[in-house]
Amino acid sequence: MPSRAGAGRFADGRAPAYVQRMIERETTDGIVTLRLAHGKANALDVELLEALTRELAEAAHARAVILTASGPIFSAGVDLFRLTDGGEGYVRRFYPLLTELVRSMLALPVPLVVAANGHAIAGGGAMVLGGDYRLLAEGSGRMGMPELLVGVPLPSAVLELVRLAVAPPRIHPLLYLGQTYTPQDALAHGLVDEVVPPAELQARAGEVARQLASISPAAFALNKRMLHAPALDRIAATAAHDEEALALWLAPETHDRIRAYLAKTVRK
Repeated sequence: MPSRAGAGRFADGRAPAYVQRMIERETTDGIVTLRLAHGKANALDVELLEALTRELAEAAHARAVILTASGPIFSAGVDLFRLTDGGEGYVRRFYPLLTELVRSMLALPVPLVVAANGHAIAGGGAMVLGGDYRLLAEGSGRMGMPELLVGVPLPSAVLELVRLAVAPPRIHPLLYLGQTYTPQDALAHGLVDEVVPPAELQARAGEVARQLASISPAAFALNKRMLHAPALDRIAATAAHDEEALALWLAPETHDRIRAYLAKTVRK
């Protein structure tokens, strides 16, 4: 059995099997590509959050990181079936892991290019907003954050991503109305930086990653840290708000709303 070399990786550089199943990792010229490969929808659950946070930490010394996904969906957001079936213990594990993933994206010292290859909904949309440069594939995929329509409040960390990445006039329709946008509408509303033909998405992500990686690493890291410091400080200071939000995530009536939403969605 190979020995471990740091968290989540063997001495020969291979990721353990449970990471390989959820996240495909490749490195080219110092640029790390992390490709979500966690079922059809890349739904966020405890295991994927843990694995992705770990992979980002290990990529902190890369030249740049590209986050994308396999299949037709970037991420459909939180695995609501797991959330309602897992009970209080599961929810209490999941909620802080989501916050930690957001922190990891904001604090990553190297450029993070997100290349969404399809639907980026709820937590999937949050991951797109966490990129330093955001690409979305043309087509039928949609982007949005309809958590309030589902019945759950957004954690403060996710709200800080929205505050950082979305122009104030666009925030209320995005959050309160739960609007989801076509790729062109997402571009018009400033949710992404470019819309790219699907066949060109990975190549364009590589171009942007190399361009950002050509910047002085120390200068980039410093300016990113300065830009994100207010958001990270507010995340650290909102523990009381997160306790309120977690209480709602745990509430039986919230789970009833989620089940009703799932039933309606499945019928469609």
